[in-house]
Amino acid sequence: MSDNKEKTGQDRKEISLGEDYEVRDWTKSLGCTEAELRAAVKAVGNSAEKVREYLKKK
Repeated sequence: MSDNKEKTGQDRKEISLGEDYEVRDWTKSLGCTEAELRAAVKAVGNSAEKVREYLKKK
């Protein structure tokens, strides 16, 4: 989910909630709602790996 097409590898490791399309893509990818995604990022930060782990426990 990259704004900068040169840095796509790093972008897949971090979740950005600043763009509607990124929120949409992450919720689809993670199988959660926007509220769940925002709560997970607030709880564990924007690391995609940590958010995945957090959501699995819920």
